[in-house]
Amino acid sequence: MARALKLAERALGLSSPNPAVGAVLVKDGRIVGEGWTQAPGQAHAEIVALQQAGAAAAGATLYVTLEPCCHYGRTPPCCEAIVRAGVREVHIAMLDPSPWVAGGGQRHLARAGIVTVLGEHEQEARRLNEGYFKHVATGLPFVAVKWAMTLDGKIATRTGSSFWVTGPAARARVAQLRARSDAVLVGVGTVLADDPQLTVRPELLRAAAPDQPAEPPPRQPLRVVLDSRARTPPTARLLQRNGHVLILVTDHAPADRRAALAAAGAEVVVVPEQHGRVHLPAALQLLGERGVTSVLVEAGGTLVAALLEAGLVDKVYAFIAPKIVGGTNALTPVEGTGLDNMAQALALRDVTVEQLGDDLLVTGYLPGAAEVSNGVVATWRVAGPAHAEG
Repeated sequence: MARALKLAERALGLSSPNPAVGAVLVKDGRIVGEGWTQAPGQAHAEIVALQQAGAAAAGATLYVTLEPCCHYGRTPPCCEAIVRAGVREVHIAMLDPSPWVAGGGQRHLARAGIVTVLGEHEQEARRLNEGYFKHVATGLPFVAVKWAMTLDGKIATRTGSSFWVTGPAARARVAQLRARSDAVLVGVGTVLADDPQLTVRPELLRAAAPDQPAEPPPRQPLRVVLDSRARTPPTARLLQRNGHVLILVTDHAPADRRAALAAAGAEVVVVPEQHGRVHLPAALQLLGERGVTSVLVEAGGTLVAALLEAGLVDKVYAFIAPKIVGGTNALTPVEGTGLDNMAQALALRDVTVEQLGDDLLVTGYLPGAAEVSNGVVATWRVAGPAHAEG
C-alpha cells in the first residue's frame, strides 16, 4: 500500500476533479502491474495496473488507495474490470465518500467473491485527497495558504523587496505545491507589487522530486486574481504565459478595463461584492462549481487575513528563512487588525516541520478543517467583513 500511495502522488494535479489514486498488483511476491489515475476521461489507476499485468492479474492481490468505482462516468466501472481480470483479493486504503460510490465498490467486489481488506494506511490516503473529499462534501475547494517569511516574520522589506526570501529547495517545493493544486489564487495587490507568473516551472518541479522519473510538462494550474476594479495591467506577466487566467471582478470594475483584460487573454467574470470588494465565499463557490477541488493561495497579508477571518482556510504552508530584516513597516504574512488577546490565537493542528536547505517548512491545519466532511467550517474573526484586497 505504501507503494500505491507514492504512485497516487503522481496523479495529484493531473486527475482532478477525480481523486488521485494509486494501484499495485502483486502476485507470488512480486509486482506485476501498477499505475496511477490519468487525466479525466482516461484510465483510472486500477485499469492502468491491470493493463500492465495482463494475464498475470488472475489470482493477484490488488492494493489501491481509494475504493474502486462501480459506476459509469467518463470511463466504465473499475470494479467490473477487476472482476473480469480474476483478481483474488483487493486491499483498499479507504472508502470513497462520494455519493456515486460510498461503499458500492467494495460491495460489488464482495458479491463477486473477491476478498476485500479495508483500512491500510487510511490516514495517509485521506490526506492525499483532502481536496477531493472537501469538494465532494461541500462543493467548495480545499484552501491552502502559503507564505514565505523571514525569521522575524516579514514577507518583504519596508521598501517591498521580496526576492528571494527563501532558497532554491523551498522554491522547488512551492513549484510542487502549485503543480498539485487545481488553482493558484492571488489578490490584485500581489499582481501589482510582484508581477508574478504563477506557473509551474518544470526544472523546479524536477528539483522537488529528483527521485521521480522524467515526466511530460506539468499541467499548469488555473491562475485566479481577485481584482474588484480590474486594476490588473493587460501587460502583466501572468497574461503573457500559456494557460487559463481567471480574473474575478465586481460591478465596480470599469467596462473598458474588463474589455482590455479579456483582449489580453484573461477570462473576466463579475462576482458578488461586499463593501465594494470581491466576496470571498462567492469566489470560492464559483471555483467549486467549476470543478476546482484545491486552491493554493499565494497572496499578501490583507487577503490572507480576510480568508482567515471568513473561516475559509483549511491548511497553512509557512516557509521560514533564517534571515532578519526588521522594520516596523515591513510586510507580514497576515495583516488586518489582528486579535486582542494571545489566548485567542489560532493554533494549527497536526503540525509538521521539514527542513529544505537552510529554510524550514511548517505545515498545519486550521481548527475545524477535519470537520469539512460534515460541512462544518471554522471561523476566525480578524478584521471586519470577508472581502479581498482587490
